[in-house]
Amino acid sequence: MQKEGYRVSNAYTCKEAKVLLSNHTFDMAILDVNLPDGDGFQFCKWLKARSNIYVLFLSARDLEDDVLNGYELGADDYVTKPFSMKILLKKISIILSRNAGKRSVYEDGFLKIDFESGVVQTAQKDCSLTPTEYRILKKLIEHKGQLLTYSVLLDSLWEENVQLLDKHALAVNINRLRKKIETEEHSYISNVYGMGYIWK
Repeated sequence: MQKEGYRVSNAYTCKEAKVLLSNHTFDMAILDVNLPDGDGFQFCKWLKARSNIYVLFLSARDLEDDVLNGYELGADDYVTKPFSMKILLKKISIILSRNAGKRSVYEDGFLKIDFESGVVQTAQKDCSLTPTEYRILKKLIEHKGQLLTYSVLLDSLWEENVQLLDKHALAVNINRLRKKIETEEHSYISNVYGMGYIWK
């Protein structure tokens, strides 16, 4: 998953997961049912009551009742072992991209974007972006973890009346955007040389 550009944290028990969740913001939890110190279903219930995080169950528990129970508790998908890594990655990508537009606020503790008001903040301070920079930022976040090729990104921006003529103009705007929202500790946009960009 890290090779695909995702930031990943591991927790081996419910207790470890709760510590991680108290200190960090996550988009998705990939959750087993059988856990050393509890039940994955109960943990999912606890998680959904406190957060709008997406949950994907990945478990050897493949009985119909288990799968249905997972969905009833609010899971976005339920994958049984053995599984294909390619299919798992595709499911993760679909869940994140399908739901990206439903979230009115992106926040990770440093960067905050209110998509309804268009306000962008870094470290709780307003960050002034041009309309083009904002559109690029929004487009990358909507496709978080996915490689957007130069042509795909330019075409999708053109449809929204952002008329960047070539990948050089795109690169100039992305470099300006990175200077405004990134620091040494907080890096978001990765340039895949010769191909395009990924929001990590």
